[in-house]
Amino acid sequence: MPISRRDLLKLSGVTAAGAFLGGVSFLTGCKSVPNKLQGTRESTTICPYCGVGCGLIVSTRNGKIVNIEGDPDHPINQGSLCSKGSALYQVGVNQRRLDKVLYRRPFGDKWEELSWDDAVKMIAQRVKATRDATFVEKEGNVTVNRTGGIASLGGAALDNEECYALSKFMRVLGVTYLEHQARI
Repeated sequence: MPISRRDLLKLSGVTAAGAFLGGVSFLTGCKSVPNKLQGTRESTTICPYCGVGCGLIVSTRNGKIVNIEGDPDHPINQGSLCSKGSALYQVGVNQRRLDKVLYRRPFGDKWEELSWDDAVKMIAQRVKATRDATFVEKEGNVTVNRTGGIASLGGAALDNEECYALSKFMRVLGVTYLEHQARI
């Protein structure tokens, strides 16, 4: 059967269109995909991992995280994220993440649940006891007011205000071993 050039172009166009539409319907399952971000509230934040400060857009629905992605309007990362930032959703939404305080008594063999109030009181008592036991007021004739029994390591998950408050609190305690992850 002879075929003209015009018929060949028509047949090629129909074949290409059919392949395209068939591929699209195959990939989407022959139905429209609902928008998972519909009805969410978006807020911007900073990635907590390194000291770069990449911008994130966090989408929430009913107080639960639905999606985390890079902020395209942020001047540092312009929407791109590293592997840790891309996996940040798993930090907030993970069935293995602890949401209560677990405590194992000295020489104990099992963990027990502790209230947040009791945990904070226990930490405060231990910080006070360590500071009192290791506090040095004078060295020779020089007033030093320091403790060598406590160290503090800040992290990039803290913003500037939190780092400032943490460093001031540590200095009030007399901590001299005060460091930040960005400098290590």
